[in-house]
Amino acid sequence: MFEDSDPGVPGTSWWTTPGGGIDDGESEVHAALREVAEETGYRLTESELQGPSAKRHVVHGYSDLVIEQDESFFLAIVSPFEVDVSAHTADEQLTLLGYRWWTHDDLRHSDEWIWPHELVELWSLAGRPDTWPIDLGTQEESTVLDEA
Repeated sequence: MFEDSDPGVPGTSWWTTPGGGIDDGESEVHAALREVAEETGYRLTESELQGPSAKRHVVHGYSDLVIEQDESFFLAIVSPFEVDVSAHTADEQLTLLGYRWWTHDDLRHSDEWIWPHELVELWSLAGRPDTWPIDLGTQEESTVLDEA
């Protein structure tokens, strides 16, 4: 997972999965494969990608803009590898503070912001593709509003 931040709100950060937008003419699956490669350096094959395991509509509120989008979450089980961030965009280089591998237990017991906050539950359903895709509904994730 990546530790992301909002430069307009110093000291604020959260953990999120790799991902990003879908290019014109690109499927969700191909976008997921491309984004994982760009953000981590790992080249998944289509057969390694499972899902989508969850979908949601989300409003991301940052100090300088609001982004509203539909998101799909996919699952890939990989062995830990050396993450390569050399393909990060200028914006990612500015906001991403770091990365780390999490265990299920670490994620379940963390007090840090995790986006999406249901990630540990989605991970718990990794072996239950018959329950996918989970509809997470409409959500808001914001660095400028209290999420307590």
